[in-house]
Amino acid sequence: MTIGEIRAHMSLNEWLMLLLLSLLWGGSFFFVEIALTGFSTLTIVALRVSLAALLLWAIVLSLGFEIPRRLSIWIAFLVMGIINNAVPFALIVWGQTQLSSGLAAILNASTPIFTVFVAGVFLADEPVTRAKLRGSLIGLAGVIILIGPNALAGLTSNLLAQLAVLGGSLAYAIAGTYGRRFRSLGINPIVASAGQLSAAALIVIPIAIAVNRPFALGTPAPGAWAALIALAVLSTAVAYVLYFRLLETTGVTNLMLVTFLIPITAILLGAALLDERLSFVHLIGMAVVGLGLSIIDGRLWNRRASEAAP
Repeated sequence: MTIGEIRAHMSLNEWLMLLLLSLLWGGSFFFVEIALTGFSTLTIVALRVSLAALLLWAIVLSLGFEIPRRLSIWIAFLVMGIINNAVPFALIVWGQTQLSSGLAAILNASTPIFTVFVAGVFLADEPVTRAKLRGSLIGLAGVIILIGPNALAGLTSNLLAQLAVLGGSLAYAIAGTYGRRFRSLGINPIVASAGQLSAAALIVIPIAIAVNRPFALGTPAPGAWAALIALAVLSTAVAYVLYFRLLETTGVTNLMLVTFLIPITAILLGAALLDERLSFVHLIGMAVVGLGLSIIDGRLWNRRASEAAP
């Protein structure tokens, strides 16, 4: 696999972009729950990727970016659309209908662990290290503390739904590793986002029509439409531009740390906008997640080790 070199550590700008991405993807769980009141699972996935793709192509044309003409690039878009959109969106959205949102978020937080191994096998510049494994496990523990260990009670049932969410997490890890090639191909992040979402739409739309028959259903309420549009614009179009931008500079292992940050942003949003209670346990969970992230980043601990050395 031909890839461009990445930086070992994220800059402040990239950490802020990662936080924004966690905010956008954290909101997707909220938007999906509202959208499910008016749309079926596959219909949500189909409309999400198609509306986002249309918006991004409009931006590509308005900004005058070059549209790829090589068949190999469009094949790469197709592969990325399958493993980064069609498969995980369908698996995770369906899993959410069977599981509590807390358990789904915990299972989704396994993505960095999958990523450490997948990237370690296929990417020479992102090897498996003890720090990455240790930090990923500590980050996952922080997410469990943050959401509440009671959410794990659901592990005794709905095994198929749990495997679906885990399968979506594994697909994200594989997709991020595969997506590293777009930097070496010189593809702009907006173009890459539009291309992969278009490929996903071509796959999901006919399946959604055949399985869910959305045209035979009643007219969804305005609230469901508003949630779906927000899901497409914010949690898909804007989010994937940030995704590809970070992927080409920080690598897939750092990028997938976003799944540790998503529960934090969701809880902070609930406290700020919905007057939900922020407890001491939440603060402990956030601190543990921060510890895991610092271990993966490594700079703080390397500096402490060098200062302690004689």
